[in-house]
Amino acid sequence: MEDLETKPPASAPTGSGAAHEPLRPPGSGDTWTGLSSLPLPVQMASDWVVDPGCGAVVVFTGTARDHSSGRDGVTRLEYEAYESQVVPRLEEIAARARSRWPGLARIVLLHRIGEVPLTEAAVVVAVSSPHRGEAFEAARFGIDTLKATVPIWKREDWSEGSSWGLEAQHIVDVDDI
Repeated sequence: MEDLETKPPASAPTGSGAAHEPLRPPGSGDTWTGLSSLPLPVQMASDWVVDPGCGAVVVFTGTARDHSSGRDGVTRLEYEAYESQVVPRLEEIAARARSRWPGLARIVLLHRIGEVPLTEAAVVVAVSSPHRGEAFEAARFGIDTLKATVPIWKREDWSEGSSWGLEAQHIVDVDDI
């Protein structure tokens, strides 16, 4: 994979095509991935991931907050993505989760781009599994791997300035996790 650095290269496409459409569950299959500039359908994802063969559903929602490490007074968050890379990498994360936890039923990996107002969802990861242990582990794997492998960058505006992140983030392959 190409090395993707802290901020998307000038040639990285953002904000085009399907990313401006509302995210909807797939018509078939057990994996729902997507990228959108519109508010994420958190409740729809939570409802969709439920499966009659599963006693465990874990939904992680990452929301925009008013601070981060060393940055009080965050007023604005904005996400940019190398869009053509996002969904294939989300699909790869879901496939890897299924190979690690074969009992997983449904998986949701959704991320928002553009401005995300405080308290709104920036990312949703949800899984269903027959047992809670696998569901918790798979959801944690999903968000941690998404953050490390998917080319999405966050800009924060806060009371003392703005930045695309606290330190360089180098995107790695899912195989490197």
